[in-house]
Amino acid sequence: MQTTTMGLVLRATKTGEADRVLSVLTPSGIVSAIAKGSLRLKNRLHSATGLFCYSEFTLFEGKTMFMVDEAEVREVFWGVHEDVVNMALAMYCAEFVSTLSPTGDEAAAQLRLLLNSLYYLSEKKRAPAFIKPVYELRALTLAGFLPGLVACADCVKYEGGPFCFDAATGLLFCAECAAKRGLAANLDAAALAAMRHITYSEDEKLFGFSIGPESLAHLGAAVEQYVRYCVDKPFKTLEFYHSVLV
Repeated sequence: MQTTTMGLVLRATKTGEADRVLSVLTPSGIVSAIAKGSLRLKNRLHSATGLFCYSEFTLFEGKTMFMVDEAEVREVFWGVHEDVVNMALAMYCAEFVSTLSPTGDEAAAQLRLLLNSLYYLSEKKRAPAFIKPVYELRALTLAGFLPGLVACADCVKYEGGPFCFDAATGLLFCAECAAKRGLAANLDAAALAAMRHITYSEDEKLFGFSIGPESLAHLGAAVEQYVRYCVDKPFKTLEFYHSVLV
């Protein structure tokens, strides 16, 4: 059976003399496909089957995986490949969405999110430290891990003073209620506003906010802790990302 689909290459692994085994995020889910001879520079599949290529694929279904018959590249995200921090973050995002393993409508939404994140990263429109928590929190939200950020879960306080986002429960507490629970405030007003924006905004407005360095640090720490509770898996690519920041 033949199928044509748009897809983003999340992983490209050499196999044999000149073949690649691809993991491709498509609007319907993640598929594995082999691109015969694609490591050869003159091969017609070479330019469209590299890591983080967004391409139109024509696939034939095999016994164990798809075979790439044709591929036409639409976007390469050169800026991701030119910087080690950008590449490290992109690799983490790819491992992240692979772990979530979305299907159906969620896969289409996750694909849009990752493409937009790679665009902002490649074009240097936002710093990696900004893109990372935006991507993580939005991806978790799309996957069903919706945090409760509307108001304090105990007293329904909405704003004023620092708040605590409890990653273990995904709930928000004001400083007073957090203290009663033995928790410490970890979000200032700007970081909380950013979390709400990332969670509830429309796709077109997702990256359209500003935040200072200190608040961004609070945001990044809170979201990364939430990731650890929601996704029970250590990410080697996250360790690598942190290592190249040093």
